[in-house]
Parts: sequence; structure tokens; C-alpha cells
Amino acid sequence: MADEKKPGLFGRLFGGKTADEAPPPAEEMVPAVEETPSGLPESPPDERIILRPEAEDEDEVAALAPEVELPREKTGWLARLTRGLSRTSEKLGSGIADLFTKSKFDAATLDELEDLLIQADLGLEAATRITEEVGRQRHERGLDGEGVRRVVAAEVEKILSPVATPLDVNTGAKPFVILVAGVNGSGKTTTIGKLAQKFIADGKSVMLAAGDTFRAAAVEQLAVWGERTGAPVIRKDIGADASGLAYEAVEKARAAGVDILLIDTAGRLQNRAELMQELEKIARVIRKVDADAPHAALLVLDATVGQNALSQVDLFQKTAGITGLVMTKLDGTARGGILVAVAEKFGLPIHFIGVGEGVNDLEPFDAGEFSRALVGLNNA
Repeated sequence: MADEKKPGLFGRLFGGKTADEAPPPAEEMVPAVEETPSGLPESPPDERIILRPEAEDEDEVAALAPEVELPREKTGWLARLTRGLSRTSEKLGSGIADLFTKSKFDAATLDELEDLLIQADLGLEAATRITEEVGRQRHERGLDGEGVRRVVAAEVEKILSPVATPLDVNTGAKPFVILVAGVNGSGKTTTIGKLAQKFIADGKSVMLAAGDTFRAAAVEQLAVWGERTGAPVIRKDIGADASGLAYEAVEKARAAGVDILLIDTAGRLQNRAELMQELEKIARVIRKVDADAPHAALLVLDATVGQNALSQVDLFQKTAGITGLVMTKLDGTARGGILVAVAEKFGLPIHFIGVGEGVNDLEPFDAGEFSRALVGLNNA
């Protein structure tokens, strides 16, 4: 898809250069190092804007990032969402069905329902409230297993609807700077590539910044996504200062007139204070170029970590000013209810969810679709 990139983007990136300074037609192009403000690290001489991945063969390239797929119809996403949440829905939905085939609908049965919801990681508060609503409706109109599942889905949707918020990149900011954070293994770099593909499909010009300067694999993976989407990738040597890279990426994106800049950051554990401080520094340094940036700070959460996601959100929000969430790997756990617990506790916007490895397995979050799929109701 590299041939489909927005015409003139790379030219605008080097706008204002003389003919002698224009970059040569090579796979890797090395711009002149620009001066940085006092106190910021200077760019190493081999800072590059990568147009092609540095992989030795096609198998290596394929391993770094999944193939970019063409957009699919919305109904395709519903099917994938239902399939992706099947581990949770099989446990939760079948558990509800088994519970309410009993002849006796009493307090003990409701206690078992509450336990079932807690085991699916919905959290104690949500589980208690949903169980109370099931008990109330049972006395008012009677419920069978299917009816209970519908009540559960409706109550979950009430919790999730306020946070099901699209990511609005049409604010007038240019570039719209998105800082992406998350712990190692959350799917952060892959999520950036998928978002780049979606933005480009919507007609936006995109630039990527490989701010995870601790891992060569993350840098190469982002370079592959840049190649496949046609988005330039700003990178430095492994171990380079990430805040300096972010600063220069914002400058270059602004000079090129890019619509969206996605900045990757090093995966870090929330209990590593020094690494969290570095993330805070990146956000602070970006504001030296644009006082309003980053315009969005996304935290990528791995659903398979369960309740640990709560502590991640808590600390990342305090450190990096997280403005929204992306939940990945919902297909890899039977505890997909963690999304409900996160929404209940923090009320942060949930912009996207992921249920697989393909580019079309990451989609904007819809509370109704998710709630029905969570308990195995038909989304058709």
C-alpha cells in the first residue's frame, strides 16, 4: 500500500531545501540534523526517515507486522467481535443459562450469578448492581436464562455507553499528536500500525515516530508498518533519547503539514518509577513545540492481564495524563469483563478494542455491540 500514500508528503517533509540539499533517491534518506533547543539532546548523525523496512528477507518482514487488509463491512466486524469474545461469552453466557435452568430462583442463585460476574472480571461494584437488577426484574416480570442474559447485557451497556467515545482527530490541530503508551506485550506498536492504516484509509496523512528506542524489534516493526501504509517513520539509534526524538518528530510533522503524528513509546512496567518519569518527560518536551500537544495520550491495555489493568490505568493516568484507552487481546481471555471494571472505576473514554491480529480486528468501541457479545447474545 506504499504507492497509495498522500502525494507530496515526503516532498513537504523536506520543503524549503535547495536542489543540492534534496534527499537522494535511496531506500533510506538522511536529512540534515536540525538544531535542537537548549537542554535537549542533539540528534545522532544517523537519524533517518525510513521508507522501507530493514529486513533481510520477506519472511522476516512478514513476522514483524501482519499483512494490511482491505476494510471490511461492519457486519464482518460484528462476527469477529462475537468470535473474539467467545471465550468470555461461553463461560458467562453458559454459566447464566445453567444457573437459571434451576427450578428455584432464590437468593443463593443470585449470589452465584454475582460470583460468575466477578469471575469474568466485571468488578465487585458492577457485579453487585447487575445482580440486584436481575433480582428486581425477576420479581416484576419473571426471567428465564435468556432474559437474565438480556438484563446483564443492558446493565453492562449502561456502564459502557458513557465511555464509548470515538477518537476525534478533526480538532484543527495540525499535526494532531497522539502519544501511545503501555506495558511491554500489550500490543502497543501493532496498535499504532493499525491506527495508521485506519487514518490513512480515511484520507489523513500520517507520520510515525519510533519512540521505543530500547527495542530494535519495535523500531523495525514500526518501519514495516510505515512501508505498508506509506507513512514516513522517524527513528534514531537504539538507546537514543526518546524525548528528543519526539520533539523533532513534532517539528517535522508540523513542517510537512502532516495531519496525524503517532508517537510510540517504550513499553514500561507501571512499578518502574524512572521509566514512568521518562514518559512524563516526553509529554513535557512535546509541549515545547506545541503547547496543546499531545492532543491525545492513549494507553493500550492487554485484556489478558485481568485486574492488573486497573493499576496500569491508575498510574499511567497520573504520569502521562492518559486521555483514552485501547483494549487489545480480548480474544485471548475468558475475562473480557475487565473492560467493564475499567470503565466503572475510571470513566476514561474507550476509543478502540481489538479481538485479533489483523488490521481489521481493531475497531472503534461500541458499547451495545460489546455488551451483547459479552454474554453471547446474537449481534445480528
